[in-house]
Amino acid sequence: MHVLDLLQSDSLGLTLLWGEQSLLGQEVSGVTATDLEDPGRFLGPGELVLSGLVWWRPGESAARTDRFVAALADAGARALLAGEETHGKVPEELVAACRAHRMPLVAVPARTSFRAVTEAVYLRQWGDLSRRPTRHFALPENVRSELSGLLEGGAGPAELLDRACAHLGRLPCYLLTASGRTVARTPSAPVIPAQRAASAAKGGVSLGVEAESSPYDAWLLHLPDADAAPPRVLHEIAEVFAQYRDGEARRVAAHRAAGRDLLALVAAEAEPDLLGAALQAAGLPAGGPYRVVTTTDGDALAEALGHLEGVRWAAGPGGAVLYEGPDWGAGGSAGGSAGGAGAAGTADLADRLRSVWPLLQACAGPGADLRLGVGARAATADGLRASLCQARFALTAADAVVAVRGVEQLDTLTELLSGVPPEVRGVFGARTLGSLGDGMLRETLEVFLANNCSWTRTAEALHLHVNTVHYRIERVEALTGRDLSRLDHKLDLYAALHC
Repeated sequence: MHVLDLLQSDSLGLTLLWGEQSLLGQEVSGVTATDLEDPGRFLGPGELVLSGLVWWRPGESAARTDRFVAALADAGARALLAGEETHGKVPEELVAACRAHRMPLVAVPARTSFRAVTEAVYLRQWGDLSRRPTRHFALPENVRSELSGLLEGGAGPAELLDRACAHLGRLPCYLLTASGRTVARTPSAPVIPAQRAASAAKGGVSLGVEAESSPYDAWLLHLPDADAAPPRVLHEIAEVFAQYRDGEARRVAAHRAAGRDLLALVAAEAEPDLLGAALQAAGLPAGGPYRVVTTTDGDALAEALGHLEGVRWAAGPGGAVLYEGPDWGAGGSAGGSAGGAGAAGTADLADRLRSVWPLLQACAGPGADLRLGVGARAATADGLRASLCQARFALTAADAVVAVRGVEQLDTLTELLSGVPPEVRGVFGARTLGSLGDGMLRETLEVFLANNCSWTRTAEALHLHVNTVHYRIERVEALTGRDLSRLDHKLDLYAALHC
């Protein structure tokens, strides 16, 4: 199957923007859809790359576009199929980058779905394979029937993967998410920590499961041994999981709705009876203890919680309520399946989330605002409102350096102030410091407070006479209206400097 075959399909309506004849005639091994800014680790040699260009922004540096195309070229991709729906047309910067890296570029019109392109690729591959006298066969009829029955009966990913691969022998096979979480694996496949799963997917063969998903929980069927199974069989197994995800989406939507309603009732300080009913509807036991987590991205939080073993949770768009009862660290989750990356036990939740959060940030790209705030444990449902307020404050304190903040970790005045909204900090700092500005008086104040108001050490640090330090501090006191012999006034100025 070649790129030329797709271009000749009238139903797809594809347009060639750049590509030499010799490049368009190369064999295509598969297709991957991605909107990651650096998708190289998820690509295999010979693949077509479908991108909606969500990562591209008008007016940005051409170097970003060049890095994206270079990643495709380094991975051995056959062509880039760029969707026109997001920006109305394919950017000229992308055309130039593809020409520079000799990467064929094809425009996909808004009316053509990526799924239609994917199906066209694999249907053509099936036709090619069926004409070859080789060992390639599709899933046996009895296996298809069994998988259909399992789907109708509500079987989970682990059972489906086991039965789909059983006729292939002791085949190591994984079902991974984009963030490296193991959804399922065959009995002969060893456990892969999430941090290693992404790099492991570079070898062997990986096939995306075409279904609605976030950038964090897209599913990937991965075989370490590229020759362990025929391509048609893998594609049919991936189709089974696409059907499973279509059904799962309804269940996840119901859990998300219940989590959203629960968080709304917590914020509104609802009556205990209403709160108890909402906890039950969200799949969480009554009685506590609980903890609230807030976030800038609900999809990222749901995937992060999926990495943690034994965490029962109900998530909404902006946060989640977690149950930390006697089975903490030993059971499944109420809002999603337990993954294989989190360590069981009673380890601090913020630390556990902090360990997996970089995996989510890698999926979202460098420009994403991904932060988490973790409230304190609430012994009963009555304490959920307090835990929510604490989590919101901790979320404000989180930043690019410390993206996951637990309220119990805000144990210094500086960290406490970081949770105050920047607009409030700015007013307080400007009002308290008055007309000090950014000159020598402010520097003297900073050094004076840093040296515990020691005149001698301040003079030594600034290479000044002690009398000069006395004069400057007197000027600071006059301009700010504070008396630096008083502890409360010292704290006012210290806080203002950190604001």
